[in-house]
Amino acid sequence: MAIRIHVSDMLGKYKMTQKELSLRTGIRPGTISALYHERVKRIEISHIEKLCIALNCTPGELFKFVNEDVLK
Repeated sequence: MAIRIHVSDMLGKYKMTQKELSLRTGIRPGTISALYHERVKRIEISHIEKLCIALNCTPGELFKFVNEDVLK
């Protein structure tokens, strides 16, 4: 099972850089990069809120559950 993180898709949609997202949210650039490359193990609720505000989206648009067991 996996959670897909769509930060890279959202940045492309709004033609925004990781640096700009970091400046808009106050989230460290390293954390934004980890989200962008889907390398995070956990995420703070406050970060989800800031991302949703900056990207004008809902948590459901940022994250998607993929049941990899079904794909096998």
